[in-house]
Amino acid sequence: MNRVRTLTEHFGKLGENNVVMTDEVRNALQNGKGVVALESTIISHGMPYPQNVHTAKKVEQVVREGGAVPATIAILNGVIHVGLTDDNLELLGKTGLAVMKCSRRDMAYCVASKSHGATTVSGTMLVASMVGIDIFVTGGIGGVHKGVTDTMDISADLEELGRTRVAVVCAGVKSILDIPRTLEYLETKGVPVMTIEEKEFPAFFTRHSGCQSQLTGSVLNASELIKSQISLGIQTGVIIANPIPVATEASVSVINTATAKALQEAAEQGVSGKDATPFLLDRINRISDGKSLEANIALVLNNAKVGAELACRVARRS
Repeated sequence: MNRVRTLTEHFGKLGENNVVMTDEVRNALQNGKGVVALESTIISHGMPYPQNVHTAKKVEQVVREGGAVPATIAILNGVIHVGLTDDNLELLGKTGLAVMKCSRRDMAYCVASKSHGATTVSGTMLVASMVGIDIFVTGGIGGVHKGVTDTMDISADLEELGRTRVAVVCAGVKSILDIPRTLEYLETKGVPVMTIEEKEFPAFFTRHSGCQSQLTGSVLNASELIKSQISLGIQTGVIIANPIPVATEASVSVINTATAKALQEAAEQGVSGKDATPFLLDRINRISDGKSLEANIALVLNNAKVGAELACRVARRS
């Protein structure tokens, strides 16, 4: 079955001049091969250079080794790219925080202003859905921020999961967030949450959050869940939570101490909104002497392995 969709239909007046899909990705979709969407904010905002570019290339390599095709998504000079070259990755990695961080809200402006944009979980899901990619691999999703009763700071990722049918493979919710409230929000939005081989939902840098996962299963179980979601026509995303491997898990006490200090610094400096997550991740990395970055790289590579297997299984549904 031809799963590639007509881009002009989805992007309307933007037209194909504003969307570039690599031949590798297009051919994979046309031939029913597994494709894995990858975000670009992790490159520009999630890690320092050159670890960001090295990790992005390694993630793509892991996806290919798993039999699927990687499709890193970004906006370059106002053009949406589905699949990036090495030069594109270098550009995003070196430009870093100067690249616009793009969720659904920011996409049209980034294109209209012909800017560079790194897609968040929300933005990547949106584009993946438009072009027919069912599986998306990231490090961790955004969620409900601590202190939400005062700030109403809730990630756009959760809204996207509630309306866009893409399965997101992640190591749980970033530990800087309010995980119990995030899971409650996902339940309200009708988003299934399955954790791979664990009853407890993971906390990004660590395997355990203290919160029960809605569902537990194998990668095969997860692929059947995703295929069922698609066949039933349910228009919400699916969370496949894949705990960081035991050997690369960060120390809970180290991460908790670093997170508490980073949150305090953010409050004192008035850092909020879309600037909060990159600020906190950078401070946690520095306070933990690089332990959080090591864990971050390990977990996203682990997610890429699972995502590739899922993509291949789901692609064979027809």
